[in-house]
Amino acid sequence: MRLGVRLAAMALMAAWDAACGSDDRDLGRVSPAEGGAADSARDGFGVSPDGGPPLDAAAETGDGGSAAKCEGGTTRCADGGAPLDAAAETGDGEGAAKCEGGTTRCVGNAVETCGGGGDWSAGAACSWPTPACAGGVCVAPPSCAVRAPGTSNCGASSESCCTSIEVPSGTYDRTYSFGDAGATSLADPASVSAFRLDKYLVTVGRFRQFVSYVTGTSGAQPADGSGVQAHLNGGRGLSNSADPGTFETGWNAVGWASEIATGPDGAGTWECNLTACLAASTWTTAPGAQENLPITCVDWYEAYAFCIWDGGFLPSEAEWEYVAAGGSQQRLYPWGSADPGTSNAYAIYGCNYDVDAGGCAGAANIAPVGAATLGGALWGQLDMAGEVFEWILDWYAPYVDPCVDCAYLTSTTVRVIRGGQYGGATLNLQAANRDFFEDPTDHDSVIGFRCARSP
Repeated sequence: MRLGVRLAAMALMAAWDAACGSDDRDLGRVSPAEGGAADSARDGFGVSPDGGPPLDAAAETGDGGSAAKCEGGTTRCADGGAPLDAAAETGDGEGAAKCEGGTTRCVGNAVETCGGGGDWSAGAACSWPTPACAGGVCVAPPSCAVRAPGTSNCGASSESCCTSIEVPSGTYDRTYSFGDAGATSLADPASVSAFRLDKYLVTVGRFRQFVSYVTGTSGAQPADGSGVQAHLNGGRGLSNSADPGTFETGWNAVGWASEIATGPDGAGTWECNLTACLAASTWTTAPGAQENLPITCVDWYEAYAFCIWDGGFLPSEAEWEYVAAGGSQQRLYPWGSADPGTSNAYAIYGCNYDVDAGGCAGAANIAPVGAATLGGALWGQLDMAGEVFEWILDWYAPYVDPCVDCAYLTSTTVRVIRGGQYGGATLNLQAANRDFFEDPTDHDSVIGFRCARSP
Protein backbone atom coordinates (compact mmCIF):
# COMPACT_ATOMS: atom_id res chain seq x y z
CA MET A 1 0.00 0.00 0.00
CA ARG A 2 1.37 3.50 -0.89
CA LEU A 3 0.47 6.96 0.37
CA GLY A 4 -0.57 7.80 -3.17
CA VAL A 5 -3.24 5.12 -3.27
CA ARG A 6 -6.77 6.31 -2.50
CA LEU A 7 -8.83 4.27 -0.09
CA ALA A 8 -12.42 3.33 -0.74
CA ALA A 9 -13.00 3.60 3.00
CA MET A 10 -16.46 2.25 3.33
CA ALA A 11 -15.97 -0.63 0.91
CA LEU A 12 -12.73 -1.67 2.60
CA MET A 13 -13.83 -1.17 6.21
CA ALA A 14 -13.69 -4.85 7.09
CA ALA A 15 -10.30 -5.24 5.46
CA TRP A 16 -8.90 -2.26 7.31
CA ASP A 17 -10.24 -3.49 10.60
CA ALA A 18 -8.51 -6.81 10.07
CA ALA A 19 -5.24 -5.20 8.96
CA CYS A 20 -5.05 -2.48 11.57
CA GLY A 21 -6.74 -4.20 14.46
CA SER A 22 -8.07 -0.83 15.60
CA ASP A 23 -11.16 0.44 17.28
CA ASP A 24 -12.38 3.62 18.88
CA ARG A 25 -11.85 3.24 22.60
CA ASP A 26 -13.56 4.77 25.56
CA LEU A 27 -11.90 7.58 27.46
CA GLY A 28 -11.67 7.66 31.23
CA ARG A 29 -12.60 11.05 32.63
CA VAL A 30 -12.01 12.74 35.94
CA SER A 31 -13.67 15.90 37.17
CA PRO A 32 -11.49 18.69 38.63
CA ALA A 33 -12.70 17.98 42.15
CA GLU A 34 -12.01 14.27 42.12
CA GLY A 35 -8.26 14.68 42.47
CA GLY A 36 -7.36 11.79 40.19
CA ALA A 37 -10.06 9.18 40.86
CA ALA A 38 -11.25 7.79 37.56
CA ASP A 39 -14.92 7.15 37.03
CA SER A 40 -14.41 4.68 34.21
CA ALA A 41 -11.68 2.39 32.96
CA ARG A 42 -10.89 -0.17 30.31
CA ASP A 43 -8.16 -2.65 29.55
CA GLY A 44 -4.97 -1.10 28.20
CA PHE A 45 -1.22 -0.98 28.54
CA GLY A 46 1.56 1.52 28.71
CA VAL A 47 5.13 1.62 27.44
CA SER A 48 7.72 2.50 30.00
CA PRO A 49 10.50 4.80 28.78
CA ASP A 50 14.02 3.48 29.17
CA GLY A 51 16.43 6.00 30.65
CA GLY A 52 20.13 6.41 30.02
CA PRO A 53 22.52 8.51 27.96
CA PRO A 54 22.17 8.98 24.19
CA LEU A 55 23.35 5.94 22.25
CA ASP A 56 25.89 7.95 20.30
CA ALA A 57 27.47 9.74 23.27
CA ALA A 58 31.14 8.84 23.56
CA ALA A 59 32.15 7.70 27.02
CA GLU A 60 34.40 10.07 28.94
CA THR A 61 37.15 8.60 31.11
CA GLY A 62 38.42 10.45 34.15
CA ASP A 63 42.16 10.81 34.69
CA GLY A 64 41.95 10.84 38.45
CA GLY A 65 41.71 14.62 38.54
CA SER A 66 38.87 17.02 38.01
CA ALA A 67 39.00 17.10 34.20
CA ALA A 68 38.15 14.26 31.83
CA LYS A 69 40.67 13.68 29.00
CA CYS A 70 39.99 12.46 25.49
CA GLU A 71 42.03 10.64 22.87
CA GLY A 72 43.29 12.82 20.04
CA GLY A 73 41.10 12.60 16.92
CA THR A 74 38.02 11.20 18.68
CA THR A 75 34.65 12.94 18.51
CA ARG A 76 31.69 13.30 20.82
CA CYS A 77 28.28 14.98 20.94
CA ALA A 78 28.18 18.55 22.24
CA ASP A 79 27.11 19.02 25.85
CA GLY A 80 23.43 19.46 26.60
CA GLY A 81 22.02 16.81 24.31
CA ALA A 82 22.69 18.45 20.96
CA PRO A 83 20.62 17.55 17.89
CA LEU A 84 21.95 15.15 15.26
CA ASP A 85 23.30 18.04 13.19
CA ALA A 86 25.50 19.41 15.97
CA ALA A 87 29.11 19.80 14.84
CA ALA A 88 31.44 17.21 16.31
CA GLU A 89 34.09 18.33 18.73
CA THR A 90 37.59 16.98 18.15
CA GLY A 91 39.99 16.45 21.00
CA ASP A 92 43.58 17.62 20.55
CA GLY A 93 45.00 15.49 23.31
CA GLU A 94 45.36 18.51 25.63
CA GLY A 95 41.79 18.49 26.94
CA ALA A 96 40.47 21.58 25.11
CA ALA A 97 38.35 21.08 21.97
CA LYS A 98 39.04 23.47 19.10
CA CYS A 99 36.86 24.39 16.13
CA GLU A 100 37.34 26.02 12.75
CA GLY A 101 36.79 29.78 12.81
CA GLY A 102 33.50 30.92 11.33
CA THR A 103 31.74 27.56 11.56
CA THR A 104 28.45 27.25 13.44
CA ARG A 105 26.67 24.46 15.26
CA CYS A 106 23.39 23.81 17.09
CA VAL A 107 23.29 23.23 20.84
CA GLY A 108 19.68 22.73 21.84
CA ASN A 109 17.82 25.50 19.99
CA ALA A 110 20.80 27.88 20.11
CA VAL A 111 23.45 28.66 17.47
CA GLU A 112 27.10 28.74 18.55
CA THR A 113 29.78 30.31 16.34
CA CYS A 114 33.45 29.36 16.33
CA GLY A 115 35.75 32.34 16.89
CA GLY A 116 39.16 32.95 15.39
CA GLY A 117 40.84 31.34 18.39
CA GLY A 118 39.06 28.04 17.83
CA ASP A 119 36.62 28.45 20.71
CA TRP A 120 32.83 28.23 20.55
CA SER A 121 30.85 31.34 21.50
CA ALA A 122 27.97 31.40 23.96
CA GLY A 123 24.85 30.16 22.18
CA ALA A 124 22.44 32.69 20.66
CA ALA A 125 18.96 31.20 21.11
CA CYS A 126 16.77 30.91 18.03
CA SER A 127 13.47 32.77 18.34
CA TRP A 128 10.24 33.06 16.42
CA PRO A 129 9.66 33.00 13.44
CA THR A 130 12.77 30.83 13.06
CA PRO A 131 12.72 29.06 16.45
CA ALA A 132 14.44 25.80 15.57
CA CYS A 133 18.18 25.27 15.10
CA ALA A 134 19.23 22.96 12.26
CA GLY A 135 22.54 22.77 10.38
CA GLY A 136 23.96 25.59 12.49
CA VAL A 137 21.29 28.13 11.54
CA CYS A 138 17.87 29.15 12.85
CA VAL A 139 15.03 27.86 10.67
CA ALA A 140 11.25 27.84 10.55
CA PRO A 141 9.47 24.70 11.78
CA PRO A 142 9.82 22.02 9.08
CA SER A 143 6.07 21.36 9.02
CA CYS A 144 5.47 24.88 7.64
CA ALA A 145 8.52 25.14 5.38
CA VAL A 146 6.30 24.42 2.35
CA ARG A 147 3.47 26.87 1.64
CA ALA A 148 0.39 24.72 1.25
CA PRO A 149 -3.14 24.36 2.64
CA GLY A 150 -2.84 23.47 6.30
CA THR A 151 0.63 24.99 6.68
CA SER A 152 0.26 28.66 5.75
CA ASN A 153 -3.44 29.61 5.95
CA CYS A 154 -4.76 29.02 9.47
CA GLY A 155 -7.21 31.07 11.50
CA ALA A 156 -9.21 34.17 10.69
CA SER A 157 -6.13 36.00 9.35
CA SER A 158 -4.89 33.06 7.27
CA GLU A 159 -1.52 33.07 9.05
CA SER A 160 1.19 30.46 9.41
CA CYS A 161 -0.23 27.31 10.96
CA CYS A 162 3.04 27.09 12.92
CA THR A 163 2.42 30.38 14.75
CA SER A 164 3.72 29.91 18.29
CA ILE A 165 3.02 32.27 21.20
CA GLU A 166 5.35 32.98 24.12
CA VAL A 167 3.90 32.23 27.54
CA PRO A 168 5.45 34.07 30.52
CA SER A 169 6.52 32.26 33.66
CA GLY A 170 4.20 32.08 36.64
CA THR A 171 2.52 30.05 39.36
CA TYR A 172 -1.06 28.75 39.54
CA ASP A 173 -3.12 25.97 41.13
CA ARG A 174 -3.74 22.86 39.08
CA THR A 175 -6.83 21.80 41.06
CA TYR A 176 -9.76 24.16 41.58
CA SER A 177 -13.53 24.45 41.39
CA PHE A 178 -15.44 27.36 39.94
CA GLY A 179 -18.52 29.13 41.26
CA ASP A 180 -20.23 32.50 41.27
CA ALA A 181 -17.32 33.96 43.21
CA GLY A 182 -14.74 32.55 40.82
CA ALA A 183 -12.14 29.87 41.47
CA THR A 184 -12.33 28.11 44.84
CA SER A 185 -10.79 25.08 46.57
CA LEU A 186 -7.42 25.85 45.03
CA ALA A 187 -4.80 23.15 45.50
CA ASP A 188 -1.73 21.54 43.89
CA PRO A 189 0.28 24.66 43.01
CA ALA A 190 2.69 24.55 40.10
CA SER A 191 5.38 26.92 38.88
CA VAL A 192 6.04 27.08 35.16
CA SER A 193 8.99 28.74 33.42
CA ALA A 194 8.49 30.73 30.22
CA PHE A 195 7.96 28.68 27.07
CA ARG A 196 6.08 28.82 23.78
CA LEU A 197 2.88 26.98 22.98
CA ASP A 198 1.63 26.73 19.41
CA LYS A 199 -1.47 28.76 18.65
CA TYR A 200 -3.07 25.99 16.60
CA LEU A 201 -3.52 22.25 16.82
CA VAL A 202 -1.33 20.35 14.36
CA THR A 203 -3.20 20.22 11.07
CA VAL A 204 -3.50 17.46 8.51
CA GLY A 205 -1.40 19.61 6.14
CA ARG A 206 1.44 19.96 8.65
CA PHE A 207 1.38 16.27 9.56
CA ARG A 208 1.51 15.41 5.86
CA GLN A 209 4.94 17.07 5.67
CA PHE A 210 6.12 14.84 8.53
CA VAL A 211 4.82 11.66 6.92
CA SER A 212 6.53 12.62 3.66
CA TYR A 213 9.78 13.07 5.56
CA VAL A 214 9.55 9.87 7.59
CA THR A 215 8.66 7.70 4.59
CA GLY A 216 11.23 9.36 2.32
CA THR A 217 14.71 8.11 1.56
CA SER A 218 16.32 10.21 4.30
CA GLY A 219 13.54 9.89 6.86
CA ALA A 220 14.24 8.63 10.35
CA GLN A 221 12.72 8.60 13.78
CA PRO A 222 14.02 11.12 16.34
CA ALA A 223 17.49 10.78 17.81
CA ASP A 224 17.75 8.93 21.09
CA GLY A 225 17.41 11.37 23.99
CA SER A 226 15.89 14.19 21.91
CA GLY A 227 12.71 16.05 22.83
CA VAL A 228 13.96 17.22 26.23
CA GLN A 229 13.13 20.78 27.30
CA ALA A 230 16.81 21.73 27.32
CA HIS A 231 16.12 25.32 28.44
CA LEU A 232 15.17 23.99 31.90
CA ASN A 233 17.28 22.78 34.82
CA GLY A 234 20.65 23.30 33.20
CA GLY A 235 19.73 21.31 30.10
CA ARG A 236 18.27 18.35 31.99
CA GLY A 237 14.69 19.25 31.13
CA LEU A 238 11.56 18.86 33.21
CA SER A 239 11.80 17.46 36.72
CA ASN A 240 10.22 14.03 37.16
CA SER A 241 7.65 14.51 39.92
CA ALA A 242 7.32 10.73 40.23
CA ASP A 243 11.01 10.40 41.16
CA PRO A 244 12.46 13.62 42.63
CA GLY A 245 16.00 14.31 41.52
CA THR A 246 15.50 12.75 38.08
CA PHE A 247 14.64 14.47 34.83
CA GLU A 248 13.46 13.91 31.28
CA THR A 249 15.14 11.13 29.30
CA GLY A 250 13.64 12.10 25.95
CA TRP A 251 12.98 9.86 22.99
CA ASN A 252 14.06 6.23 23.39
CA ALA A 253 15.10 5.00 19.96
CA VAL A 254 15.51 1.41 21.18
CA GLY A 255 12.37 0.96 23.24
CA TRP A 256 10.03 2.87 20.94
CA ALA A 257 11.50 2.16 17.51
CA SER A 258 8.57 -0.03 16.41
CA GLU A 259 6.09 2.81 17.02
CA ILE A 260 7.39 4.93 14.10
CA ALA A 261 7.21 3.46 10.62
CA THR A 262 10.29 4.02 8.46
CA GLY A 263 11.82 2.56 5.32
CA PRO A 264 10.19 1.45 2.04
CA ASP A 265 7.19 -0.11 3.77
CA GLY A 266 6.65 2.87 6.04
CA ALA A 267 4.12 4.55 3.79
CA GLY A 268 1.76 1.61 4.03
CA THR A 269 2.07 1.46 7.80
CA TRP A 270 1.36 5.19 8.17
CA GLU A 271 -1.66 4.91 5.89
CA CYS A 272 -3.02 2.10 8.05
CA ASN A 273 -2.41 4.06 11.26
CA LEU A 274 -3.93 7.32 10.09
CA THR A 275 -6.99 5.75 8.49
CA ALA A 276 -7.57 3.28 11.32
CA CYS A 277 -10.65 5.25 12.35
CA LEU A 278 -11.95 5.12 8.78
CA ALA A 279 -14.65 7.74 8.13
CA ALA A 280 -13.90 9.40 11.48
CA SER A 281 -10.26 10.14 10.58
CA THR A 282 -9.31 13.58 9.27
CA TRP A 283 -6.39 12.16 7.24
CA THR A 284 -6.78 11.70 3.48
CA THR A 285 -4.46 9.74 1.23
CA ALA A 286 -3.85 12.76 -1.01
CA PRO A 287 -4.16 16.46 -0.13
CA GLY A 288 -7.77 17.54 -0.23
CA ALA A 289 -10.44 19.57 1.54
CA GLN A 290 -9.36 18.55 5.06
CA GLU A 291 -5.83 19.96 5.20
CA ASN A 292 -6.88 22.65 7.73
CA LEU A 293 -8.55 20.19 10.08
CA PRO A 294 -6.61 18.96 13.12
CA ILE A 295 -4.88 15.64 12.50
CA THR A 296 -6.56 12.77 14.37
CA CYS A 297 -5.88 9.04 14.73
CA VAL A 298 -2.31 9.82 15.81
CA ASP A 299 -0.95 7.88 18.78
CA TRP A 300 1.16 9.41 21.56
CA TYR A 301 4.48 8.31 20.08
CA GLU A 302 3.69 9.74 16.67
CA ALA A 303 2.67 13.05 18.28
CA TYR A 304 5.89 13.15 20.32
CA ALA A 305 8.01 12.32 17.26
CA PHE A 306 6.33 15.02 15.18
CA CYS A 307 6.99 17.72 17.77
CA ILE A 308 10.66 16.73 18.07
CA TRP A 309 11.08 16.77 14.27
CA ASP A 310 9.32 20.15 14.14
CA GLY A 311 11.79 21.72 16.58
CA GLY A 312 9.68 21.45 19.73
CA PHE A 313 8.30 18.99 22.26
CA LEU A 314 5.02 17.85 23.75
CA PRO A 315 3.88 20.18 26.55
CA SER A 316 3.75 18.90 30.10
CA GLU A 317 0.37 18.73 31.81
CA ALA A 318 1.34 21.63 34.10
CA GLU A 319 2.36 23.76 31.11
CA TRP A 320 -0.77 22.96 29.12
CA GLU A 321 -3.15 23.69 31.99
CA TYR A 322 -1.24 26.85 32.91
CA VAL A 323 -2.15 28.24 29.48
CA ALA A 324 -5.73 26.92 29.56
CA ALA A 325 -6.32 28.39 33.03
CA GLY A 326 -4.82 31.76 32.13
CA GLY A 327 -2.15 31.28 34.75
CA SER A 328 -3.10 32.78 38.11
CA GLN A 329 -6.43 33.98 36.67
CA GLN A 330 -7.65 30.38 37.23
CA ARG A 331 -10.23 30.62 34.44
CA LEU A 332 -13.23 28.32 34.18
CA TYR A 333 -12.70 27.94 30.44
CA PRO A 334 -9.66 29.05 28.41
CA TRP A 335 -11.57 32.17 27.28
CA GLY A 336 -13.03 33.01 30.70
CA SER A 337 -16.38 32.23 32.31
CA ALA A 338 -18.80 32.95 29.43
CA ASP A 339 -21.12 30.04 28.62
CA PRO A 340 -19.84 28.34 25.45
CA GLY A 341 -23.33 28.11 23.94
CA THR A 342 -24.05 26.05 20.84
CA SER A 343 -22.98 28.43 18.06
CA ASN A 344 -19.37 27.13 17.82
CA ALA A 345 -18.08 30.64 18.61
CA TYR A 346 -16.16 29.58 21.74
CA ALA A 347 -15.60 25.86 21.20
CA ILE A 348 -16.38 22.96 18.89
CA TYR A 349 -18.17 20.45 21.15
CA GLY A 350 -21.46 18.64 21.73
CA CYS A 351 -21.78 17.72 18.04
CA ASN A 352 -22.85 21.32 17.38
CA TYR A 353 -20.71 21.70 14.26
CA ASP A 354 -22.19 20.68 10.89
CA VAL A 355 -25.36 19.22 12.34
CA ASP A 356 -26.49 18.35 8.80
CA ALA A 357 -23.78 15.66 8.64
CA GLY A 358 -26.07 13.26 10.48
CA GLY A 359 -25.07 11.97 13.89
CA CYS A 360 -21.60 12.84 15.10
CA ALA A 361 -19.45 10.95 12.65
CA GLY A 362 -16.02 12.50 12.99
CA ALA A 363 -14.38 14.62 10.29
CA ALA A 364 -17.64 16.33 9.25
CA ASN A 365 -18.12 17.48 12.85
CA ILE A 366 -14.61 18.93 13.21
CA ALA A 367 -13.96 22.55 12.23
CA PRO A 368 -10.82 23.97 10.62
CA VAL A 369 -8.36 24.90 13.37
CA GLY A 370 -8.99 28.34 14.85
CA ALA A 371 -12.62 28.50 13.69
CA ALA A 372 -13.90 29.12 17.25
CA THR A 373 -12.52 32.66 17.27
CA LEU A 374 -13.97 33.73 20.64
CA GLY A 375 -12.38 30.79 22.43
CA GLY A 376 -8.83 32.13 22.63
CA ALA A 377 -6.87 31.54 25.83
CA LEU A 378 -5.26 34.43 27.75
CA TRP A 379 -2.16 34.47 25.52
CA GLY A 380 -4.01 33.72 22.28
CA GLN A 381 -3.91 29.94 21.79
CA LEU A 382 -7.08 28.59 20.13
CA ASP A 383 -9.04 25.33 20.38
CA MET A 384 -7.74 24.50 23.85
CA ALA A 385 -11.30 23.47 24.69
CA GLY A 386 -13.28 21.23 22.36
CA GLU A 387 -12.34 20.27 18.77
CA VAL A 388 -10.10 17.32 19.74
CA PHE A 389 -8.39 16.10 22.90
CA GLU A 390 -4.65 16.77 23.03
CA TRP A 391 -1.88 14.34 23.87
CA ILE A 392 0.27 15.54 26.80
CA LEU A 393 3.80 14.47 27.77
CA ASP A 394 2.85 13.12 31.21
CA TRP A 395 1.70 9.73 32.34
CA TYR A 396 -1.57 9.98 34.28
CA ALA A 397 -1.30 9.99 38.08
CA PRO A 398 -2.57 12.04 41.03
CA TYR A 399 -0.80 15.39 41.22
CA VAL A 400 2.48 15.47 43.14
CA ASP A 401 3.43 18.56 45.17
CA PRO A 402 5.51 20.62 44.89
CA CYS A 403 5.72 21.09 41.12
CA VAL A 404 8.38 23.36 39.68
CA ASP A 405 8.78 22.75 35.95
CA CYS A 406 7.61 19.20 36.59
CA ALA A 407 5.98 16.34 34.71
CA TYR A 408 4.98 12.82 35.77
CA LEU A 409 7.47 10.79 33.72
CA THR A 410 7.31 7.33 35.30
CA SER A 411 5.01 4.84 33.56
CA THR A 412 1.53 4.36 35.02
CA THR A 413 0.14 2.71 31.83
CA VAL A 414 -2.18 5.69 31.20
CA ARG A 415 -1.33 8.89 29.29
CA VAL A 416 -2.87 12.29 29.98
CA ILE A 417 -5.12 13.97 27.40
CA ARG A 418 -6.64 17.41 27.91
CA GLY A 419 -9.15 19.81 26.39
CA GLY A 420 -12.33 18.00 25.38
CA GLN A 421 -13.52 17.05 21.90
CA TYR A 422 -16.09 17.74 19.19
CA GLY A 423 -18.70 15.35 20.58
CA GLY A 424 -18.00 15.91 24.29
CA ALA A 425 -19.86 17.60 27.13
CA THR A 426 -19.41 21.07 28.58
CA LEU A 427 -17.53 19.65 31.59
CA ASN A 428 -14.70 18.56 29.31
CA LEU A 429 -14.14 22.16 28.23
CA GLN A 430 -13.18 23.32 31.72
CA ALA A 431 -9.52 24.25 32.04
CA ALA A 432 -9.00 22.16 35.21
CA ASN A 433 -10.67 19.02 33.87
CA ARG A 434 -8.34 16.03 33.52
CA ASP A 435 -8.78 13.12 31.13
CA PHE A 436 -6.76 10.06 30.21
CA PHE A 437 -6.35 7.48 27.46
CA GLU A 438 -5.22 4.05 28.48
CA ASP A 439 -3.33 2.93 25.38
CA PRO A 440 -0.76 5.45 24.09
CA THR A 441 -0.15 3.22 21.03
CA ASP A 442 -3.80 3.41 19.96
CA HIS A 443 -5.23 5.73 17.31
CA ASP A 444 -8.50 7.49 18.05
CA SER A 445 -10.65 9.91 16.09
CA VAL A 446 -11.11 12.32 19.03
CA ILE A 447 -7.40 12.86 19.86
CA GLY A 448 -4.94 15.28 18.25
CA PHE A 449 -2.13 17.42 19.69
CA ARG A 450 -0.16 20.67 19.58
CA CYS A 451 3.53 21.32 20.20
CA ALA A 452 5.36 23.46 22.73
CA ARG A 453 8.75 25.10 22.17
CA SER A 454 11.64 26.78 23.97
CA PRO A 455 11.05 30.48 24.77
